[in-house]
Amino acid sequence: MDDDPGQARDGPATSAGADLSTLVITLLKGVMYRDGDERLWGALLALQPRVRDYVAVLGLELMLDESEGYAFLKGRPDTGEDEAAPKLPRLVARRPLSFPVSLLLALLRKKLAELDAGGSDTRLVLTRDDIVELVRVFLPQSSNEARLIDQIETHINKVVELGFLRRLKAASGPASYEVRRILKAFVDAQWLADFDTRLAAYQAQLSGTEAAPGDADDAPA
Repeated sequence: MDDDPGQARDGPATSAGADLSTLVITLLKGVMYRDGDERLWGALLALQPRVRDYVAVLGLELMLDESEGYAFLKGRPDTGEDEAAPKLPRLVARRPLSFPVSLLLALLRKKLAELDAGGSDTRLVLTRDDIVELVRVFLPQSSNEARLIDQIETHINKVVELGFLRRLKAASGPASYEVRRILKAFVDAQWLADFDTRLAAYQAQLSGTEAAPGDADDAPA
């Protein structure tokens, strides 16, 4: 039996320090999901105040939704209260999105809202063909069907890269994707309330009569 009280105290402290470092590094790399690592998610909930204090020094804010099971870091807004304070460089880059990608995100967010209103399931899974049909009505008509599908697949891949879609493994059949619920944090309910107006703006942009709607930013790394 080891009766050295100093050594007895070092174990938990060292473990907590390691967990804190792992948590911050993982969050700096991108979105953390509960279903991705249950142990790490539990550590985040336990050490949440320390994580918030740590990332605040870096000019970041922890965005955590326990019910939906995701967490990510976002740049803290510049309030302009202290104009003499030096401006911190951004650790979480803003990502301007193209019109088709912004449109796809909007349509996926609307599908999530419809799913939640129905209350039948918490997971939204769509096939590639589902997504193609969702988007194509808002894109310019093309006589080359294969090229149009290739273009939409490029936009789908970009949304996968951003972390809003997760490609599901399938032994056979068409590719399927799960819409990640973190999308709700980037396209909120107020935005959806103006969805029809925004779609009209999208269609006007297609005809070249109006500039594209404002790009989304601060997408998860």
